[in-house]
Amino acid sequence: MWFKTVHAYRLHGAAAVGIALDTLTSALADHTHRPVSSAEARRLGWYPPAGRQGTQLVHEIQGHRLLTVLRQERLLPASVIREEVEERVAEREAADGRPMPRRDRQAIKEQVIEELLPRAFTRTQRIDMWWDTDRALIAINAASRTRAEEVLDLLRQSLGSLQVTPLAVRQLPSRTMTDWVQRPETRPPWLCIGEKAVFEAPGDDGKWSASGVDIDAEETQSVLEPDRQVTRLQIEIDERVTAMLHDDLTLKSIRFADALLDEASQADTDDPVMRLETDFVLMAGALRECIEQLIDGLGGEADPAAPAETTS
Repeated sequence: MWFKTVHAYRLHGAAAVGIALDTLTSALADHTHRPVSSAEARRLGWYPPAGRQGTQLVHEIQGHRLLTVLRQERLLPASVIREEVEERVAEREAADGRPMPRRDRQAIKEQVIEELLPRAFTRTQRIDMWWDTDRALIAINAASRTRAEEVLDLLRQSLGSLQVTPLAVRQLPSRTMTDWVQRPETRPPWLCIGEKAVFEAPGDDGKWSASGVDIDAEETQSVLEPDRQVTRLQIEIDERVTAMLHDDLTLKSIRFADALLDEASQADTDDPVMRLETDFVLMAGALRECIEQLIDGLGGEADPAAPAETTS
């Protein structure tokens, strides 16, 4: 359950003010997980965070809410579709003695997908969401921004409307990260630079990745000349959380300090639900503090206009 990735979003409007736990639970109940059908390419639904050992769709502890989505999709490789389409098109063109119009090719492709979907294997992914009700913040543990947005779409569909924007800061994160690397005196006291970074400049040959190196070493510093900027940087925040910070504020490859994990392991309970909640509240508390420190270190949070109310 410990998050490996964080895509962070700021809530606005009614969701930021607060949604009662009963109201939220009832809304999610209408969109719970069910297996993807033979006619569907993918399906998302809410699922108890404790899995088969739990029934609650939302766990709330000390202002932190934990929600879980199961995403099921049918695996239908593009190469398989393309091969079948080309074979059928070739047969039709040979029979008709002329090239097939693009419209007809698209119709054959849709027919192939419809026929192959029921026979395709399915893959299930679990995606966890942390909702900090005190800070009007949502963080999603998803492999990509696209997956995170799918979860937000499901939440929007469940609630009827949702005002949310990606977390943003006043200064360009890449500029601040470059300053941290070039000028150690600009680093906040709680920040420690790791041994991984990605340096980028305009053009195809302007990207350079560093791993297992001393970022402060002269040879590493020289890579920033003349116009490269840091777009990813391994950081440690307050000796509690280590992560790769990306220039869109995504945190990846998150690792929590051994002291925090040891504290979680000392929970005196064999109840899997209680253990889940213990892990979650410790993780959420650490992430809350680290995100606040990170926002401050990156120049403070931007104040974007709240998005228009969206309904489904």
